Amino acid sequence: MSNANFKLPRVTNEPNLHYAPGSTERQALKDELARMEAGAPYFVPAFVGGKAVEVEGPVSTQVMPHNKTAALCTFPTSTPELAQQAIDAALAAKPEWEAMPFNDRAAIFLKAADLISGKYRARICAATMLGQGKNVWQAEIDAAAELADFFRFGAQQVQELYSQQPPENAPGVWNRVEYRALEGFVFAVTPFNFTAIGGNLVGAPALVGNVCLWKPSPGAAYASWVVFQILLEAGLPKNVIQFLPCPNGEATIKLTAKVIEHKYFAGLHFTGSTHVFKTLWKDIANNLDNYLSYPRIVGETGGKNWQLVHSSADVRAAAIQAIRGAFEYQGQKCSALARLYVPRSLWEAKDGFKSILVDEIKKITVGPPGEFEHYMGPVISQVSYDKCMSYVEKVKKDGAEVIVGGTGDDKTGFYVHPTVIVTKDPKSVTMVEEIFGPILTTYVYDDDKYEETCALIDSTTTYALTGCVFATERSAVVTANRLLKNASGMFYINDKSTGAVVGQQPFGGARGSGTNDKAGSVSIFYRFVQARSIKETFLPPTEFAYPSNAV
Repeated sequence: MSNANFKLPRVTNEPNLHYAPGSTERQALKDELARMEAGAPYFVPAFVGGKAVEVEGPVSTQVMPHNKTAALCTFPTSTPELAQQAIDAALAAKPEWEAMPFNDRAAIFLKAADLISGKYRARICAATMLGQGKNVWQAEIDAAAELADFFRFGAQQVQELYSQQPPENAPGVWNRVEYRALEGFVFAVTPFNFTAIGGNLVGAPALVGNVCLWKPSPGAAYASWVVFQILLEAGLPKNVIQFLPCPNGEATIKLTAKVIEHKYFAGLHFTGSTHVFKTLWKDIANNLDNYLSYPRIVGETGGKNWQLVHSSADVRAAAIQAIRGAFEYQGQKCSALARLYVPRSLWEAKDGFKSILVDEIKKITVGPPGEFEHYMGPVISQVSYDKCMSYVEKVKKDGAEVIVGGTGDDKTGFYVHPTVIVTKDPKSVTMVEEIFGPILTTYVYDDDKYEETCALIDSTTTYALTGCVFATERSAVVTANRLLKNASGMFYINDKSTGAVVGQQPFGGARGSGTNDKAGSVSIFYRFVQARSIKETFLPPTEFAYPSNAV
């Protein structure tokens, strides 16, 4: 232990590289993409008890979404028996890890952030591009910048958490609070769509002294393994995180059941579908009598995110931001725009909203992530591709109009073209159900129905993740803010529905979109600690009676 209160280095958001033609970062990334693709497939093992372990049984493949015949990696099927070994190893590591001084734990994650933003920047971006189908900019803002921000700001935020102490002390008394790790282990179930989220879902609990089991998405197995290797290189003790790759389906159900039935299951940190999250919550409730403590359940799930355009809006700005919100990363961000509400006067005007929207979308090219000129790449899988195309067919049968896109190509990769649907039914299937693809549904409302449209937005879906309003009249912004205060956990004014930055816009939504614990802020860390109040008395009483007892 050190006899000092250490002050962390000043933390700022990681600057983004722009990969302009001729730049050194562009060439480095192109070289890494070529090297990585040529060397594939890689094997991603289970890592339990401080080492890679052999697992008998089926081996699964993470295909490259832009080239469905090529595998980026293969990985084993982690079993319930292996999960038990992982739990035992994690719990054995727990006393030493949670006893490590915070400055030493923080140093690991600060070093990891420097490795991500420096030595391994090209590698982690390339893994995200090839494995998850992101273009260079989407990989940069996710796998490099956001993940580094999670680790750096996380250390700062935990320091802030630990500094929260009682403001008052009675004479002769010293009050204080310590923030202990949870009594048990945390199970992190991470998604395909953000490499940074995968790192943060294990990083946040670990930073405050918890041990974790990590089940990465099969669609991000390789990038997750790269993150794990970086953490180990940064000095993370090998038993703090147990890495358990597993394909979706029955194997994951069995693995998860073994994990969440354990007495020392202390928390779930989840990002994924609403259906899976609700199922896990029910399963945890059914095991409640098994647990030493009530498990902390932290989850961010889906969204049916909206953009409301007022008649006073800057039309071009609203249209451009709708395109970015809906079609960046092929609409596969949790925050991606799915519902667009435009007043009739702006929609039907000559050179108005509709014209700008359609004309600009027609400029979008779709192609492999290694070809930097493409704004969009593939969706993550054949299942995702088929789902997207099935929704297009549904709305056509229901009489909605597809004004741009509506087509796809899965000959070599899973390419869905950016699609805009115009519906006269504000509660049609693509306005209500989450698709998770590049499909935007528009409802044109009468200009004098602005407040009614706010009510419609609020009541159309079970989700409440992100939303945005475009207006130059402040009264319109105030009205939307008032009527839609529960319709999203993220509210953007004259900006798109996506793009939350760690340390600037804490991220999360409520209703069917999750527990709204605000990743990227100090709030998330409260969920993975148990506070203990300590009172120390220096001058104890010498008599039991109080003055009020005197006669």
